Amino acid sequence: MKSELTLPNVKLIKPKSVKDELLLKVHTPRFLKDLQNQWYCKGAYLTVGGCVEASEMIMKGELRNALVFGVAAGHHAERDSAWGGTYCSVSGPLVVNLQESFPGAKIAIIDTDSHHGNGTRDVTYGNHNVLHVCFCSSDIIEDKGTKICVNCGYNTTDNDYLGLVETEFISRIKQFKPDLILHLLGHDTARGDYGDRGLSKEFFPRLVTLLNHASKICNYRYLINTHGGSNVQICEYVYNNTIRILASKLT
Repeated sequence: MKSELTLPNVKLIKPKSVKDELLLKVHTPRFLKDLQNQWYCKGAYLTVGGCVEASEMIMKGELRNALVFGVAAGHHAERDSAWGGTYCSVSGPLVVNLQESFPGAKIAIIDTDSHHGNGTRDVTYGNHNVLHVCFCSSDIIEDKGTKICVNCGYNTTDNDYLGLVETEFISRIKQFKPDLILHLLGHDTARGDYGDRGLSKEFFPRLVTLLNHASKICNYRYLINTHGGSNVQICEYVYNNTIRILASKLT
């Protein structure tokens, strides 16, 4: 990753911890108190703070896009419960902050982690200025068509999955017209990882490239937050390539 960080239009930003005031607009006081007593609290606070800050910088035009590395926060955190290594919501605070700072802002969330983003669904349900499309193991359309689950299959192919992204997410954002795309990007779907769905490591740069180009609809405002996956070699391959893709010039 050292070579990627030397690219002329790449900047490494140290995140700041999210404020309790913002978290309490998403999580219950009981939940937050419990989180603060856990060893992973600092990591969760920095992850959420990084996503909130990056999204705001993108909306202000200070960044075109961003990749936020995360730990202990993500798509399994509901308002009053959490599991699966993600113990604080990322999407909820990001959405609340953006919609308070930029009234009427519309956020499209695509979740390509292997598992259903129950927490993201919980904290955004009822907010029709949030489109949440989760690629998991069921087919559901709810909340007036703004919350969608897509069954991508347990043993799929790179091309079939990308085809679903085209039809189930990109086609929808053309109608939804978001101001920002938030991508919860897990590599656990790769062959040999714990959420294996049969995808090659080469799939992930193709996915990021596809969504990076699709983000033209919102002036290339594209924010990626890392999600599931434990294979270190795949992780390095995916995110080194992701940085290069986000840093590339688009026309």
